[in-house]
Amino acid sequence: MKCVLAFVIAVGILLTTCNAACFNQQPDGNQKGCLYKGKMHRLGSTFRTKDCMECTCDMDGSLRCCDISGRPVEYDEKKCEVLFDKKTCMYRVVEKKDHSKECKHSMVG
Repeated sequence: MKCVLAFVIAVGILLTTCNAACFNQQPDGNQKGCLYKGKMHRLGSTFRTKDCMECTCDMDGSLRCCDISGRPVEYDEKKCEVLFDKKTCMYRVVEKKDHSKECKHSMVG
């Protein structure tokens, strides 16, 4: 019984972690489109938000949005820092002393 409980908890944590960058919104009965932050988007459309989310308005009126900006990992935190550009929705890992110099890193996302 303890093994089953541990398995269920582990799967729950895994699902939460894997889906943390996305959210779904069920149809609200308005078949004209999907409402996102006060703006109506047409059925079947895809759009990017100013918060760097890639969203899809399905034909049934459901909305799915996911964070499109991969997060840098495994970089020298003493020498480098992470900068985020909201215009391009991209992270850059640069040297703390000279932002024109990129640092080596891996991405998650």
